[in-house]
Amino acid sequence: MPTHAVEKYLATCSFTHGTGAGTDETAYYPALKSLLDSAGGGLKPRVQCVMGLKNQGAGMPDGGLFTFNQFQKGEGTLRKG
Repeated sequence: MPTHAVEKYLATCSFTHGTGAGTDETAYYPALKSLLDSAGGGLKPRVQCVMGLKNQGAGMPDGGLFTFNQFQKGEGTLRKG
C-alpha cells in the first residue's frame, strides 16, 4: 500500500487508467486534488485545492489553490477578489 503522497497519486492514476473507464482528463482530478492537498498541508499558510471552479470570466479553470484565509469564516465560500 502506498504511503507517500506521490506513490498514492501514481497508484491511483494507474488504477484509473487501467480500468479503461475513465475520461482522458477529469477522471484523474481526485488523485491530483489529493496530491496537491497533501503538499499544501505542509505549507504555511496551509493551501487547499478546489477542483471544478466556476467560470469567473476567463473560462472554466480545472482547479485552484487557496489558503484558508481566502474563505469566509464558517461558510466555506471564497471571499470576493
